[in-house]
Amino acid sequence: MPEFLIAAAVALALLLALAYNALVRRRNAVDNAFAGIDAYLLMRYDLIPNLVETVKAYSRHESETLRALTELRAEALANQAGSDARVRLDNRIGAALQGVIAVAEGYPELKASAQFAQLQRALNEVEERLSAARRAFNAAVTDYNNAVQQVPLNLVAGAFGFRSRALLAAPDATRAAPAAALA
Repeated sequence: MPEFLIAAAVALALLLALAYNALVRRRNAVDNAFAGIDAYLLMRYDLIPNLVETVKAYSRHESETLRALTELRAEALANQAGSDARVRLDNRIGAALQGVIAVAEGYPELKASAQFAQLQRALNEVEERLSAARRAFNAAVTDYNNAVQQVPLNLVAGAFGFRSRALLAAPDATRAAPAAALA
């Protein structure tokens, strides 16, 4: 009888270790996916000073829009907050970038500038990569959340403090249908 109890305890400990390791692996995949987003955000932040300077050269009276974008960039580079706070800041930067692009629409000579066109292409490329990284992050978070919430791993997750993570969602401004331009 004692051998059976020892074997059962060893088997239970092994199952517990396997479940814990499965949760750790999924949590690390989420953190890795967020690091990918972070790398593309840094690329985006690196483009902002050049974009601001290029737009400044053409539009002296748009300084408020450019100043706001510059301040958001500085805040993002200094921000060491958690992923949720950084996502909110990223959404504000995205809206500010759209504002700068909108400013360019009012300046035909700026839109025709080779430097602005190159910056806009680079920004579009980074945004596409960022979008792919966000999709990968959401896939990793979904896998992790499923593990944390489904039996039997939810028992281990609760005991060791694994909590569900939030998915990245499109900001409300992105969800709104664009207004049709009438000619």
